[in-house]
Amino acid sequence: MSPSPAGGAPGEPQQLSLLQGFPASAAEASGPALAAQLPVARVLIESSLPHLDRPFDYSVPAALDAEAVPGARVKVKFNGQELAGYLLERTAGSDAGHPLVPLHKVLSAVPVLTPAVAELAGRIAARYAGTVSDVLRVAVPPRMAKLEKEFAPDGRLDPELFGTEMFGLATAVSLPSPAAGSVWATYRNGPAFIAHLAAGESPRAVLTALQGYGPGGWPRMVAEAVAAVRISGRGAVVVVPDYRDLDRVESALLELLPAGDVARLTADDGQTPRYRSFLRVLSGAAGVAVGTRSAAYAPVRNLGLVVCWDDGDDLHIEQRSPYAHSREVLLLRAGQEGAACLLAAHSRSTETERLVASGWAQAVEAERTVLRRTVPRVLNTADSYELEHDPLARIARLPGAAWRAAKEGLDRGPVLVQVARAGYAPSLVCESCREPARCTACSGPLAIAGPGGSSAVPQCRWCSAPAPAWRCGTCNGVRLRRGATGALRTAEELGRAFPGKPVITSSGDQIKATVPATAALVVATVGAEPVATGGYAAALLLDGDSLLRRENLRAGEDAVRRWFNAAALVRPAHDGGLVVITADDAAGVGALLRWDPAGYASRELALRQELQLPPAVRVASVTGGRTAVGHFTDAIQQRLAAQGTVLRTAGPAPLILPAAAGASRAASRDSSPRDAGEEVRTLLFIPYAQAADATAVMRAVKAAAAAKRSDDPVQLRLDGVDVL
Repeated sequence: MSPSPAGGAPGEPQQLSLLQGFPASAAEASGPALAAQLPVARVLIESSLPHLDRPFDYSVPAALDAEAVPGARVKVKFNGQELAGYLLERTAGSDAGHPLVPLHKVLSAVPVLTPAVAELAGRIAARYAGTVSDVLRVAVPPRMAKLEKEFAPDGRLDPELFGTEMFGLATAVSLPSPAAGSVWATYRNGPAFIAHLAAGESPRAVLTALQGYGPGGWPRMVAEAVAAVRISGRGAVVVVPDYRDLDRVESALLELLPAGDVARLTADDGQTPRYRSFLRVLSGAAGVAVGTRSAAYAPVRNLGLVVCWDDGDDLHIEQRSPYAHSREVLLLRAGQEGAACLLAAHSRSTETERLVASGWAQAVEAERTVLRRTVPRVLNTADSYELEHDPLARIARLPGAAWRAAKEGLDRGPVLVQVARAGYAPSLVCESCREPARCTACSGPLAIAGPGGSSAVPQCRWCSAPAPAWRCGTCNGVRLRRGATGALRTAEELGRAFPGKPVITSSGDQIKATVPATAALVVATVGAEPVATGGYAAALLLDGDSLLRRENLRAGEDAVRRWFNAAALVRPAHDGGLVVITADDAAGVGALLRWDPAGYASRELALRQELQLPPAVRVASVTGGRTAVGHFTDAIQQRLAAQGTVLRTAGPAPLILPAAAGASRAASRDSSPRDAGEEVRTLLFIPYAQAADATAVMRAVKAAAAAKRSDDPVQLRLDGVDVL
């Protein structure tokens, strides 16, 4: 369908133009000479507008016939503008019913969008009720013209220009068999999983890894699984949460695979290295793509295995629409391309437990005898025995057992101290009534950035305004005390408690990937724990109750995941490894004491199923002005009711946003908002049996609302982990 000359706001073609579909002028109607074969190009325009989320037909001029290949980046004229897009396919004819506007330009003849990735993008957009263009913004990296001229001078990528051979590199892979010392040999179902991969089959497994460091750690296990699938002549995609995990997995892969066979894909490396790696994968020069979120879409040829490490980490969630999770992207891709799937972590999320419980995937776990030889001893300072010997352990931040563990551990090596918060004093409360101290300008939380004693001036964490003359609005008090202790304050206190011992911090923007094996106290916030060569001698897991008190459905699950991730960095019990945890939660702490993450996940999933909460059901959140949210949800419910489906809803409920978020939300609205005022959120709970129909209806309602523009825009998000 060709665009119309009708005017409109920049970047927002009018819906009328889509319905008319006439060429911009008579000259364009006659147009240049067209390609002799397949003269019609179906183009997906790069636009986040939901009502433009479909292919449009354009004619292919004869001059662009050779360059206009499926997957190429093109530019087209749409409603008087030049818009970029992707050429999806060439066809012999069009059903538009009128002359087509010709393609304006082919930006690059390199087919960066493969048919498999284009299909995957459509599936992701359908699952999350988003647009294909938004998915492709993540899947295909920005173009680097210099690299394309270097490696594809005539538009065809030549793998030999990358300094390696074609896809047949798998013959050079050397994989140790389980009998020769593979780490997988010590896990139940492990050898069978590797054997199926090497035989060219596509098993699905959920791995609960024990060790997070050394030659027997999880990076080696992932590398062996990838090497096995490369033996079968197929490719692999490995997705990890952050650059620290990426460095470790890449190093493990390079121990088993040729250097040219591994491509690293992450935006942290910069656009040029990322695009070079993307072209290597696209050409077939590299058969393994490893990286962060966007690597899930890497165009690996003959895909045989997808791997997701630590799927419970929030870093796997794309921060822009449609907010897709790497795990779901890889699951859809494995089903689409018939590839094997490996979801691995030290703990187990409720989503992966659901896959195991349904029989979709097999659990790969260590036998209890192996587990006892591998994991550290775990001690809880809140149990009855410890409280009898140390009555103040429940209220002390560093109970006696934790202090003794740190003292003895420092004689053998580094000691890890996990804390919940970064900074010095990340929250303050009134000393008289214990109410949180708030900024008088924006109601943000007050904090102290660094040491300064009584002379330190509190500062707002939202607007950075100082509060030298703060006064409590509840009791009129003027004295403050710390409501929480951050990593910097903890490091300062431990430095005094253990004079002469070095203290290393890893938090905020100063996160360390590794620490030496020498005796030192390593204070790290949750998720920022460095890896110690040879493992930690001991670990102190502080602020456990603070993690569990978060107002979130997944607070307990997330706390258990963070505890296991830290405990897996500690040496085995027979080497003196000890983990001390300070928390009162019976279920989560009990799982760590027994080292039973699968049991905790099973219990948590059963509770969610009983209450019909995610992941037993899917959840959609609609956020925006009260009137707009009401109209949007009513339209969804009416369309679903016509199909015989009624969704359970919650809300609309007022939404409390930080000042910065509220300002950005207000700025995103029209200059004269029709629904100014209170922000609200409505939740819709969707059974899996109705999920496909419900998301299709949400997508249609979203497109209709965007085209009419009768209400302010709303945010539609599916399966958000922070909405409950």
